Amino acid sequence: MVTPMNCPLETRETAELLLDYCRRRLSPERAAMLENHMQTCTACRGFAERQRAVWEALDGWEAAPVSADFDRRLYRRIEGETSWLERLSGRLRPLLAYRGVPVAAAACLVIAAGLLMERSATPVPTAAVAQKVNVEVQPEQVEKALDAMDLISEFNDKVRPEKPQAKL
Repeated sequence: MVTPMNCPLETRETAELLLDYCRRRLSPERAAMLENHMQTCTACRGFAERQRAVWEALDGWEAAPVSADFDRRLYRRIEGETSWLERLSGRLRPLLAYRGVPVAAAACLVIAAGLLMERSATPVPTAAVAQKVNVEVQPEQVEKALDAMDLISEFNDKVRPEKPQAKL
């Protein structure tokens, strides 16, 4: 009598059991246990059927014959391939024949770089960045600020008593 088994698809370790069954690598006792389980488990039965279909398709597949000169043609093609830089320089070679073209291209690059640097150096207008802020000022604050300005003005007059007069 064959004892019931747990479903092999439940764990990764036992899922290999189904693959070995499809490859016909199981012992007759293990194969019989698995076949008994597949009578009641549709998931395992479907898995085994799909695996059999794959193995049958692989068994029936035949590779196309390789021609006798395949290696020679392959190596010639590999030797004939060029890098993208060589292809690009080959296309630009007629332009580089004229001495003025590289100089003009370099001048255009310098001008473009200068314009980019100038554009990035210009400051952003503060009106666009500044946000409107409402500040309430009390009359006492204004009075204190004016007193402080008067004090600073008197201090400046004491430090620099006479300002040079403009000569006419």
